[in-house]
Amino acid sequence: MGSKTVVNNYGSFDVKFVKGKGSVCTDSNGKKYIDFLAGIAVNSLGHNYPPLVKAIKKQAKKQIHICNYFTSDAGEKFAEKLLAATGFESVYFGNSGAEANEAAIKLARKYGYLTGGEKKHVIVTLENSFHGRTLATLTATGQNKFHPDCFAPYVSGFKTIKANDYDAIKNCFDDTVCAFLVECVQGEGGVNLLDKDWLKAACAEAEKHGVLLMADEVQTGFGRTGSLLASDSLGFTPDAVSFAKGVAGGVPMGGLLMRGKASGVFKAGDHQSTFGGNPLACSAATVVLEKLLEPGFLNSVTEKGNFIMNRIKDLKNKNITDVRGKGLMIGVDIIQEKSAVELEKQLLKNGLLTSTAGKNTLRIVPPLNISWEEINKGLEILKSTLESF
Repeated sequence: MGSKTVVNNYGSFDVKFVKGKGSVCTDSNGKKYIDFLAGIAVNSLGHNYPPLVKAIKKQAKKQIHICNYFTSDAGEKFAEKLLAATGFESVYFGNSGAEANEAAIKLARKYGYLTGGEKKHVIVTLENSFHGRTLATLTATGQNKFHPDCFAPYVSGFKTIKANDYDAIKNCFDDTVCAFLVECVQGEGGVNLLDKDWLKAACAEAEKHGVLLMADEVQTGFGRTGSLLASDSLGFTPDAVSFAKGVAGGVPMGGLLMRGKASGVFKAGDHQSTFGGNPLACSAATVVLEKLLEPGFLNSVTEKGNFIMNRIKDLKNKNITDVRGKGLMIGVDIIQEKSAVELEKQLLKNGLLTSTAGKNTLRIVPPLNISWEEINKGLEILKSTLESF
């Protein structure tokens, strides 16, 4: 995608992919790459997963899109399965993570207005968080590098606190705060983990003031961390959960799960999406959900993630300062003298797809069903690249 065709807002590498199978991608020159990136946690079941391809083909022959003035059989089927699996009461369907978080922000603002009037409109987020690329979700993002002057003025009504800091929550929540929005694992911020006890304490403080608890599970949701939702394993019971990325295995989809205080806040016309929850996306998402719910599948995500992290730790490479993660969401910190971006480029050259996150972190988020053979091949490329890095 050169500058004369698609605007290069992504700093894209000069590699053109033409096909994929399992956790292997092939470029236009026939070179193969082990995929430790999965479209940044989107291709949750890899490339060309047969049941997913079959479902998409079948639905495309029936109906791709229907206006949300009506309902579709595919949409109802997925919604029912999703709510049964997660224990939520209702769901909104959109197209992306940013749109899902926009829905969460609007939900929070309306909830605050209904329960405390105009003054109850502030949303608390965390430092090093990432919530999307729209103006509102950029403002919610707790990283200054995403707040350049060229996009100012930003949306008011957000404040950030430091994660895992008990002092930060002492006077944070008051009668102006309508919601507390957290990533259960901070992806773009560097694959940072939240302390379970701290999160429990923060939520307790928030609830004293009638604050809506919201989890941004755009990247952590749908099996990425070894549980259906990452909040499940944290003992965190949010009123609303945003999701996207891996939900439909690569077909654009996002949404917002609601229960408890969040239920019944939205009314007709409050928030809509032209393409949201179309039959094609919902058919794909149903396949993904059914796979995740197969006995033992989520346990295998945890097993594979632990294996990858332990293997990387065992390398004891001088360039690595830390390895952390949950499930198949892994961060590898590289010494400051060596850029994670430079390592990413070298890995790409050697046939391994990864990405970076935070200041100096290599991010590993492969397909959830990646084979052991593909894992070992990818780790061999990582090992040999680090040795010469």
